[in-house]
Amino acid sequence: MSQPKILVVDDSRLIRKAIQRELQQIGALVTQANDGIDGFEKAHADHFDLIISDVDMPRMDGFTLCEKLKGDPVTCTIPVVICSSRDNESAVEHGFRVGADGYLPKSGGSDVFRRAIRDMLERADIVRDRLVLVVDDSQLVRGSVKRELEQARFRVVTAENGKQALDILSANGRVDLIVSDLEMPVMNGLELLTALKADERWLAIPFLVMTSQADQGTIRRLYRAGAAAYVPKPFNGQHLVHVAEKLLSDHFLKLLHEKERLQAEHGLLLASITSLIQALEARDLYTRGHSEAVAEIAVGMGRKMGLDRDQMEKLEIAARLHDLGKIGIPDAVLLKPGKLTQAEYEIIKTHPTIGADILRPIPSMSDLIPAVQSHHERLDGTGYPHGLKNGEIPLFARIIAVGDIYHALTSTRPYRDPMPEGTVLQIINDARGTHLCPECVAIFLDYLGA
Repeated sequence: MSQPKILVVDDSRLIRKAIQRELQQIGALVTQANDGIDGFEKAHADHFDLIISDVDMPRMDGFTLCEKLKGDPVTCTIPVVICSSRDNESAVEHGFRVGADGYLPKSGGSDVFRRAIRDMLERADIVRDRLVLVVDDSQLVRGSVKRELEQARFRVVTAENGKQALDILSANGRVDLIVSDLEMPVMNGLELLTALKADERWLAIPFLVMTSQADQGTIRRLYRAGAAAYVPKPFNGQHLVHVAEKLLSDHFLKLLHEKERLQAEHGLLLASITSLIQALEARDLYTRGHSEAVAEIAVGMGRKMGLDRDQMEKLEIAARLHDLGKIGIPDAVLLKPGKLTQAEYEIIKTHPTIGADILRPIPSMSDLIPAVQSHHERLDGTGYPHGLKNGEIPLFARIIAVGDIYHALTSTRPYRDPMPEGTVLQIINDARGTHLCPECVAIFLDYLGA
């Protein structure tokens, strides 16, 4: 999130300054208030992402401040954390009863304090502006739940039954949370839940049930079907909001951690494969740095083409790995200083397939396989390994092919000296439409400024 704005309310100037220093460690912009009345006025005068308040203060204590903030439409959605030396069970219970979102003892230490505040801000940022689908056949209930959720900064769409909910989902693509009644005409809540869990598009959406059927059998059936939680009817609106916030924050934090885990695994995997490339190029002094050079050219061409960040990342990795399969070519063939025999050339031609086979067992590399396997295909069908033609050749492979030829011909090889750049550009130009993609050649020449 952007720089969070936090209001600190405490009658001790020394403590306010100490809390401010801690909050600045996590990049927060801090405003101070010296008691509850001052804090309430400042909360109205500006927008804050979080309010941290002491309990024992003159004029207005922290419990009263929290109750007033949560009861005011202007400030009710701001998370409030009580930070007090009164950390006995009754004080903590009182704090949560008046609406506090968290309760921290002043004796907890700097690391605990910063971690708790960072977590609170992260959760608040996660749920802000999330789209909730409310499903209930009662217009009164739909309206009431919609108002409560919108006051908590959710966006809300409503449906009268499960069938209408599925139609809305299909039109919207997806929502972040579904809050549904059980007993409804056309399609009830359990039927809607079953349909959602059977569809890959909506399988992961948390499903919160509102029901007056709170018997153990019904609850067990709901959880077995995939419900994330339930609130019994009649319910308190704020309780429903708190359950929705917790479900969403837990869900998105889980997704965030999973994404971070996958990125870490992907990084380790890529580092391992990069080491293989380095090992390959270490075998042959003449091709050292070739993969990196081709990747640089490919990225430059991709930028000229206006590829998005995700495509650019995939293109760069594919270009770095395009010759991976040469690790399976014998030294006697790969490092031969003279002209290859036909039999040796046939061995060299297997390297795109070997590279694809190395990547195939790795799910995160599946998008790169077509580029690695097809970078020696030619538009006229005379390339290898599959003799693909024209548009059958993947775009990344066509881009890499141009960079591969350019760097190979302008580099020293055991069997020849590097060719002059002008000669190489003429060869690439002459290959337009037969061996090389005309659009890719044009982009490449534009990239070089030729």
